[in-house]
This record gives sequence, C-alpha cells and structure tokens, in this order.
Amino acid sequence: MVSGPSGVGKGTIIRGLMSRRPDLRKSVSCTTRSPRPGERPGVDYHFVSPADFGIMRTRGELLEWAVVHQDLYYGTPRRPVEEALSRGEDIILEIDYQGARSVRLALGGRAVLVFVAPPSWGELHARLVGRETEAPEDVLKRLHTARREFAHMDLFQFVLVNESVQQAVDDLEAVLVAEKQRLGRADWRSLQAEVLADAEADGR
Repeated sequence: MVSGPSGVGKGTIIRGLMSRRPDLRKSVSCTTRSPRPGERPGVDYHFVSPADFGIMRTRGELLEWAVVHQDLYYGTPRRPVEEALSRGEDIILEIDYQGARSVRLALGGRAVLVFVAPPSWGELHARLVGRETEAPEDVLKRLHTARREFAHMDLFQFVLVNESVQQAVDDLEAVLVAEKQRLGRADWRSLQAEVLADAEADGR
C-alpha cells in the first residue's frame, strides 16, 4: 500500500513501477470527487456519487473507506483485492493513512505499508499550487490533511522521499523485491520442511 499527502507524486511513482513490473496489479479506488483533467474513469478512479458510495459501503463491498479532505469519500473495492491475493498476485493500493490502518487490520502481514514524503514542506506546498488542479481553498484543505498524514507516519514500515521520481521508483521496487523474499511471505516453508525431513531420514 502506498500512501502520502496530495501532490507528493504517489501516482507517478506507482505508474513508474508498474511500467517495470507488468505482473503488478493496481487497485482502482472509488471516490466521490470530480475527475481532474486527464483522469480516466475506471482506470485512475471509479468516480461515484455520494449515494452510490453509501450503497457500496452498506453492502460491504469496500475493503476500507475514509473521509478525506473533510468532505470527500475514498474507498477500495473489496473483490479485486481479494481475488488478486487468492491468485498469489501482488496488488498495489494507493490509499490514505486511515485506509492503510484498516487494510492492515484486515490483511495482517500480507499488507506492506509505504509512505511517500516530499523533500520538504515548502516543496509540497509548491507542488500543490503548481499543478493548478484545485482552487486555493482546496489546496488549503489538502495541506491540512497532509499535516494529519505526517502525524501518522508511525503506521508505516517504509518511508520514501520523492526528491527524484526515478530514485523513488527504484526505492519502491526495492521494497517490493525485499518483501517478496522476506521469510514468512516467500514460500520457503515447504523447502525448509523438505530439507529437515531429508536430514531426519538420514539420521543427521
């Protein structure tokens, strides 16, 4: 799971990683906010009405959901994540700290939490203003949310500083590779059992 404040470049980093790892899947979140220029429904987000979001939540169709920026709803559809995990696939979620906490509770050790941070607070402010996709009052809401997100960084196992997109993609790929080899996630138990059984049979 990849989290971090608006404007930090999470989406760009994730796209960079997926271009290298075609077997990696991305969960498409639901949101009640309006699409930004260039965003594609069903690819970047599922854009839904507040009423439809409420129905999905009531039916248990969301793995997690949260109110973000004071008045917008975001959530992760449950079925695609559970189906990917049942097939042994890696799936990446772009969610906020509230969602990260919920998914960690739901998935336990299968969930790996990565926080993407800007090089500085001033740089984050400049990026939010510079992208010109929100009104000034919305920028202030996102900065307010960012302060809360920084206050919850202890939830995460890894922190990446996005000073260079290329380096941030390298770092995220390194996390993915390391986690796939971590004892308890990688399927080493069957090999270990085979070796121990062979040693026992030989009396060693």
